[in-house]
Amino acid sequence: MTIYSLYIYDRHCTCVYYHDWHRTRRPKLAVEGGILPAVSQAVVALAAETNSSTLTIYSSPRNTLTSASGVVVAVNEMNAQSAVSPLLQAPPSPVGISSTGLAFDEEVKLVYGVVLSLRNMIKKLSGRDEQFLNYRTSAYKLHLFETLSGYKFVMLSDPGTESLRFVLRQIYVGPFLEYVVRNPLVNMDSKEYGIDNEYFRTSVDRMIRGSSFFP
Repeated sequence: MTIYSLYIYDRHCTCVYYHDWHRTRRPKLAVEGGILPAVSQAVVALAAETNSSTLTIYSSPRNTLTSASGVVVAVNEMNAQSAVSPLLQAPPSPVGISSTGLAFDEEVKLVYGVVLSLRNMIKKLSGRDEQFLNYRTSAYKLHLFETLSGYKFVMLSDPGTESLRFVLRQIYVGPFLEYVVRNPLVNMDSKEYGIDNEYFRTSVDRMIRGSSFFP
């Protein structure tokens, strides 16, 4: 089984988080203003990456209190860019990996459009008690977990993967509640920033890589 990518959409139908693992064709960078800042530095232009206002408290070079020791470390302003966690930096494009030819902001709209259309179709054809959980094509399988507050967790995997709804739920009840919902620095109703911070991204990455279905 192979996990390709994870999208999180908020109640405003906006992508607030993105993470990928085994994509063979990376999306093109989103156009300026096409997505919220702090969704993922892998899909934004360099100008947005180097804008310090888009960094969260966890990735900010001024967050000098180490979680392990509690020791305050002085950080020079000149070293601000190097202080950002490697998980929050745009990964280099692997040799031989091609682009999808589609900008990331267009990609997230298509993914959400598919989810919304299929969910509405199921409700109209089968009644309100039926839920849209996943669907499969010859190339991938899409998994959906929706919270009562309107957040949608969407994961793409290879077609042979069993339902990953329980994984999406674990991400929600674990890192999402811990580092996003209970974080007083995150505005859950904001249309200005995504939810990308070092603790949340690291926890999601560790959870996926440590699972039995991750190759």
